[in-house]
Amino acid sequence: MPDIQRRDFLKASALLGGFSVLPVSAATVELKSPGNVRSTSLTEVSLASGAKVTIERRDTVALIGINRPEIQNRIDPETYLALAKALFAFDNDNSLRAAILFGHGDNFSRGIDVAGFAPLIASGQPFLAKSEREAQDPLEKASSARLSKPLIAVVHGDTWNMAHEIFLAADIRVAAANTNFGQDENTHGRFPGGGSTVRFVREAGWGNAMRYMLTGDHWSADEAYRMGLVQAVARTPADALSTGLAIASKIAACAPLGVGATLESAHLAIVPYETPALSQIDAQFGRLFHTRDFEEGRQADNQGRKPKFEGY
Repeated sequence: MPDIQRRDFLKASALLGGFSVLPVSAATVELKSPGNVRSTSLTEVSLASGAKVTIERRDTVALIGINRPEIQNRIDPETYLALAKALFAFDNDNSLRAAILFGHGDNFSRGIDVAGFAPLIASGQPFLAKSEREAQDPLEKASSARLSKPLIAVVHGDTWNMAHEIFLAADIRVAAANTNFGQDENTHGRFPGGGSTVRFVREAGWGNAMRYMLTGDHWSADEAYRMGLVQAVARTPADALSTGLAIASKIAACAPLGVGATLESAHLAIVPYETPALSQIDAQFGRLFHTRDFEEGRQADNQGRKPKFEGY
C-alpha cells in the first residue's frame, strides 16, 4: 500500500478508537481449542508480516485485508485459502461480533488470478478443497458456508469479477467514490463463476445485472448505489473504511444472539432460490475453461489485442 494511503487507513482506524497493528508471524490465523470447549481465536497478522491477507482487531470488530497490491490484489489460491481461514476464525471467535473486508493499496481487488487458478480449474477441483475443515468459502456457494456473523465489505478502486462477487457475498457494502466495478468475464471468454449470476440479479434486478454482465461494461460507485448494491458511498477510501467501522461498531453493540437470529432468518428466505443455481456454477465454469474461446480470451489478454470469439 502506498505510504499515504496506508496512513489514511490507519488514521481512519485511530479516529475510531486507536486500532493497533501487531507484528506477528506470517501465518494467517491461529486456531486454539483448550480442553473440550471450543474457543477459536483470530490472531492479528500485520502488513509487516508479508502475508497475502492481514488481520487486525478493534475491540469486537475484525478487519481482514487483501494484501497483494503489487498485482492489484488479484486473488490466487493461497490468498483465497487465507481469506477462507480468516473468515472461519472470525466466525468461530466468541470475542468478535462483526468483520470488515477491505483491500490494501490502490484497489480492493481486480479479481481472480487466472494463471494461479488455472491448474485447479483444469483439473475440475473446487477453489476450496473439501478437506479444508477450518475454512469458510469467501464466495459462500453453499448454504453451509454462510457466516453466522455480519460481514461488511469496504471497497475502493478497481473491484472486478471475483472481487465483486466476494463483495456481493457480504451483508452490508460500502464503496469509496473512486470505486470502479466490473463483471466483464464475457469479454474474456469466461462467465461470472463466483455467484454474480445469482446475487447480482437478486440485488440489482434482472435488467441492471444483465446490462453489465452481458456487455462487460464497468460502472461507478454512484451507479452501484442506484442499483442497491452498496448502502453508502464515501468520498475517499479512508472515509469508506471509517463508515464501515462505524456500522460494524453499531452492530457489535447489539445483542449478538439477536443479530445471529436475524441473519439466520433472512438467509432462510433466499436459500430455496440461491442454492440450486450456486451449486452448478463450478461445473459450468469448468466446461467453459476447456473451450477454444476461453483460451482465446487468455491469449488476447496476454498479447494486448481484442479477442476473436467463435462460439466453441
